[in-house]
Amino acid sequence: MASIFSKIVAGEIPCHKIAESDDYLAFLDINPIVKGHTLVIPKMETDYIFDLEDDVLGGLMVFAKKVAKAIDQAIPSKRIGLMVVGTEVPHAHIHLVPFQRESDINIAKPKMTVSQEDLAAVAASIRAFI
Repeated sequence: MASIFSKIVAGEIPCHKIAESDDYLAFLDINPIVKGHTLVIPKMETDYIFDLEDDVLGGLMVFAKKVAKAIDQAIPSKRIGLMVVGTEVPHAHIHLVPFQRESDINIAKPKMTVSQEDLAAVAASIRAFI
């Protein structure tokens, strides 16, 4: 059965897309821990990030770097944190999280409630720097 991320890749579920290539996709987390919290995935469905082939993992990191630089320009922050956490979706993914303090990137903290309109505006502001 396809993961929710594979359904997003296939266009079956909408997302607030940040960037896309033939092999990778970046989109806003709909339950962010901070404004600009972005997910970066390989389009190929693989459950565990360290099961990705070396070239796919390397490409994912280079793609994530491009996205992180755009987030950094769009969202005021000290840095863009990178996390590989979570087993709730069986599809390898990276979290890019703008933060002021390290405590901002705690995945266990309460998630924000953000309207679709606000997510669309944040996505547009990040895309402007891609």
